Amino acid sequence: MFSLIEAAGWPVWPIIFASIIAVGIIGERIWSLRQSVVAPKDLLPRVLNEYKRSGVTLDMISKLQQHSPLGRIFAAGLQNEHSPREIMKESIEEAGRVVTHDLDRYLTTLGTIAALSPLMGLFGTLVGMIEIFGSNSPTGSNPAQLAYGISVALYNAAFGILVAIPSMIFYRHFRAKVDALAIEMELQALKLVETIQGERKSTSLRTDQNSGYSNR
Repeated sequence: MFSLIEAAGWPVWPIIFASIIAVGIIGERIWSLRQSVVAPKDLLPRVLNEYKRSGVTLDMISKLQQHSPLGRIFAAGLQNEHSPREIMKESIEEAGRVVTHDLDRYLTTLGTIAALSPLMGLFGTLVGMIEIFGSNSPTGSNPAQLAYGISVALYNAAFGILVAIPSMIFYRHFRAKVDALAIEMELQALKLVETIQGERKSTSLRTDQNSGYSNR
């Protein structure tokens, strides 16, 4: 491996540095964008059960904010449980935008690496071509310098494409994953709003009915 890097020359080092960053981002995003970490499917039933049992408490809000991105959205909605439906939904939407922005973390860098890696490889190719032209002189060509220029040109182009292809694949995969998770969290948040607003309406209706019977 070191012999390949040596044959590619100094222009390959930015590509290697970019590849290390890309691998780190890919590993971190694979770990962080898991369904069980971002939007666990069992969270909504648990929140609704606790809400029906004891209502909204500070301890409940604190635990949700630290639980997961979906928990932060639920906490934003529950903090406005006594507000009208529109205000509750607006608070959830605001929290959802913040959470989605956090889920997009590092993806811009990964996309930039995917776009720039071929250009860095092209730069290395140009350096190799300069070496090739420099090997020619009035007294003849230098075979060693000619071979070195060819290796620099070819290896840098290959390394650049090699880094760009998986980076672009994972970038598009993570973008689609974030979109899917955002839709999933939005649907679960809407279910929370509908359930809480329904509970409030039914409670209010029972109270009104009881007041009517007592007046009689």
